[in-house]
Amino acid sequence: MSAIKEFKKGLWAESPTFALLIGMCPAMIASTAVSNAVGMGLAATFVLVFSNLFISALRNLIPDKIRIPCFIVVIATFVTIVDLSMAAYLPDLHRILGVFVPLIVVNCIILARAEAFAYKNGVVDSIADGLGMGLGFTLAVIILAIIREPIATGKILYAKDFGFEGIGLIPVKFAAALIDKPVGGFMTLGFVLASINGITSRRKKADRAGQACVAKEV
Repeated sequence: MSAIKEFKKGLWAESPTFALLIGMCPAMIASTAVSNAVGMGLAATFVLVFSNLFISALRNLIPDKIRIPCFIVVIATFVTIVDLSMAAYLPDLHRILGVFVPLIVVNCIILARAEAFAYKNGVVDSIADGLGMGLGFTLAVIILAIIREPIATGKILYAKDFGFEGIGLIPVKFAAALIDKPVGGFMTLGFVLASINGITSRRKKADRAGQACVAKEV
């Protein structure tokens, strides 16, 4: 039950992108296209799961004073595996993501889970935590990409052009140029967060109203 709880929290309640707001750099660069988002998300998930596993398994052997360098060595090992595998089998994706794949080594999501969770908990819970956080990051980046890619390219997953001609008085080329840049990514993130907060707020109000009605009836 504990492992299931640790897995589920990363998908929503403690989503790295939507709740904790960490790992923004890879999220912005990868969310320009759905294919890039999937690639970066799965790469980060792989590193999260296996680094959490090894750090948790070795936590009693890692001296406290040098734990951060030890974490980085473990994380760098799995990042190297991902980087070389992607370069060999997915060269186009590797070229697009560029330096952000090796930079997973110092991604604050990976280091945060190693320090805050894997170093203090058992192997099974740590694997569940890494998988939940990784998939939560992947899901968030895909959501951002689903919004950004059609605006930036008029396509999604290389589908047929939507044939946009313009949005009001603002040419689509301007909108596309803006949304494809990091500032467009943060604007999209702000829009998504505002939507999530609005939905959450309405649900809380509805719950409070329901509780008030029940209290009056009682």
